[in-house]
Amino acid sequence: MKIEKHFLSDATRLDSPNFDLRPDPEDISLIVVHCISLPPGQFGGKAISQLFCNRLDPAEHSYFQKIHRLKVSSHLLIDRNGDITQFVAFDKRAWHAGVSNYQGRERCNDFSIGIELEGTETAAYTDRQYQKLAEVCALLLQHYSGLKSENIVGHSDIAPGRKMDPGESFDWHRFKRMLEQCCLASP
Repeated sequence: MKIEKHFLSDATRLDSPNFDLRPDPEDISLIVVHCISLPPGQFGGKAISQLFCNRLDPAEHSYFQKIHRLKVSSHLLIDRNGDITQFVAFDKRAWHAGVSNYQGRERCNDFSIGIELEGTETAAYTDRQYQKLAEVCALLLQHYSGLKSENIVGHSDIAPGRKMDPGESFDWHRFKRMLEQCCLASP
């Protein structure tokens, strides 16, 4: 896996219209881990991709009636099997964080990369998701000089009280161990 022109070589690419230019394209200094499932608590299917590409059909599920007009995106989605979809180039601003603050800096979308894990705050994530997340984050750390491993956080860390993801089910210690191993293995 490598990054070419701000896209992962091994990811399926689905271009979301929900992005814009970063105020400073060189300022990529935060990775935000999220979780999502659509409908809530259900895995598989195309609803997440449809949401990020503004193609969610409100007639398919009652929950979709509430969210189908949202204009949101993430740079990446890692599904339950560890398959990766990229919606926005890393040098562009995806719309994943909303109202947010990290270490006194507001509008985290301006300087972050958003990675969604297919899941919920309470269901265990899969081994493949942890492995792919660690591999991707190691690659991002290597490719973007402004990123540091200590600046990989959950959505709950940048929007406390408003967001809970990736939630209690995400094992940060496990992820950090795996990330360290991936970083050591990188050339």
